[in-house]
Formats: sequence, structure tokens, C-alpha cells
Amino acid sequence: MVTQKLFFCIALFATFISTKCLAQQPSIFLADPTIFKDKGKYYLYGTGSPNGFPVYESADLKTWKPARGHADSLALTRGNAYGTEGFWAPQVFQHKGVYYMAYTANEQIAIATAKHPAGPFKQDSIHALRSRGKQIDPFIFFDDNGKVYLYHVKLEHGNRIFVVEMKPDLSDIIPGTEKELIAGTEPWENTAKTDWPVTEGPTVIKIKKTYYLVYSANDFRNKDYAVGYATATSPLGPWVKAKNSPFISRHNMGENGTGHGDIFFDQQHNMYYVLHTHRSADKVSPRATGMVKLKLVNPTTLVADSTSFQWLKAG
Repeated sequence: MVTQKLFFCIALFATFISTKCLAQQPSIFLADPTIFKDKGKYYLYGTGSPNGFPVYESADLKTWKPARGHADSLALTRGNAYGTEGFWAPQVFQHKGVYYMAYTANEQIAIATAKHPAGPFKQDSIHALRSRGKQIDPFIFFDDNGKVYLYHVKLEHGNRIFVVEMKPDLSDIIPGTEKELIAGTEPWENTAKTDWPVTEGPTVIKIKKTYYLVYSANDFRNKDYAVGYATATSPLGPWVKAKNSPFISRHNMGENGTGHGDIFFDQQHNMYYVLHTHRSADKVSPRATGMVKLKLVNPTTLVADSTSFQWLKAG
């Protein structure tokens, strides 16, 4: 009888631990995530398939489901647009009634279009944007004066952040307008002291008269992968790195490898940063997706509310 009771208690305890772990386990595993808001819904995309880009949707930012009906459905599928491998870091936006996806494939940048934010995103003419060498991590920004800029990362003597002006119809870049903006020069940006410093994953927003360039630094496999930002009065800079960077890191989020995401605003105009973290304390992949609330103080200092951090769950 004692043995049966002991066995029952052990089984009950094991079930409790298993249930507790499952409740705490992040359900969505997308790296380099981005969230796009459209017509009362949120759409989540990221690096997560060798065949293109998974897409989830949510009405409340709490429960997510595959936007195209089943878990393996993709917003962009290999063969419908540029690229055969390395589908990384998408950005989705709407322009003149058309949905666009800028993304990385084969270490080049391409842009596809769709009639719906869940896709399918395609190219009529399959090609990458004009480039000089390898480039990744696109972010397209529309300035108030109508000019369009492509922020991106070049793989040259490290991962370095550049900007180049786009043609108004988004068909390609304007040659001769490229400019380097950010490189890994601060101690927090290269904690391993490697010969290939990494700054990547740019996002740019403008609030009042100030431009904010949010980016990640260190190799993504490094537990110190973290998020900082720089400010400027022009989309071309000069950019001044913030003294409180990194403002998202393992030290305030409590998770290793926090980084490479995107800024978005909810229906109540609250500002968030969606990001990925390492799978666990000792495993990098698959990288888990979460988000944290941001705010401005003093009046241009960007801070993250670590108490608001939450994993994105598939329901």
C-alpha cells in the first residue's frame, strides 16, 4: 500500500512538473520576427522555414494561429519569388494599396507583393535588388518628404548597417546613394572581441523630430546578443549611439540572446518590440519568439519594460 501511494505521489509530481514546464514553454519559434498590424489583426512573420516564411495571426497579441489555415503554410513560398535558401528576416508593409514583403534569401535582398498580409507574396519577375556584395536584413522606411530608404546589413569586415535610397516605385535602389551608418565599435556590441563584429537587424522609426535606429549586436549565438539604438535628426544620420544601450539584453529580460526584432504599435498606440531569444540557457535554436513594451523618457531615451515581457503562444 505504501509503495502504491509512493508511486502515485511520484507520478502526480512528475505530471505537475511536466504541465508546469509546458505552460512555461514558448509555443512559437520564429527568429528575426516582425509584426504587421492591418484591419484589426496582427500578423507575425519570421525566420523559421527553409521553404519561405511562416505567418501567424492574432486579434489580441495573446493567442496566435496559422494565418493561412495550417501550421506549415507560408506567406512566401520558395519558387514564387527570389531565393532557394536562407529565407531570413522579413519585413511586411502596405504601400498604395499593395502589401509588400522585403526579405533576405541567398544573402541578397528581394521584395515580393501580395493582395493580403497573409500572402501569398510573389514576384512577377524573379530577381533580387541590385547589390554590391552580400547583404541581408532589409528594413524599408518612408520619410515624411516622400523619399524611401532601404536600411540593410552588408557582410563586409563584419556585419555593418547601411542605408540606400529606393526608387519611388520600390523596383530597385538608386545607385550611388549608399552610406554606412553603424558598425560594432562599442564594448557591448562585441563582447567576444572577435575580428568580425556584428551589428544587424535594423528598424527605423520617427517620433516627432527624432529618428530612432534600433539594432542588434554580437553574434546571434552569443548569449550577449542584445538590442541597442541610435538617434539622428535625419534618416541619413549622423547617428549617435544611445548611452543606455543595450536597452534589451539578458541582463534585464532574463533570457539569453535577446534580439533581432521589430517595433510595432498595438491598437491602443502602445509601442512594442517583438524579438527572439535563445531556446534555453544552453541551446540557441530553435529561437523562441517574445515581445516587450517600449516607452520614451527624458524625452528621447528609449527604454524597455522588462516586467511586460511575454512569449508569443500558438493557440
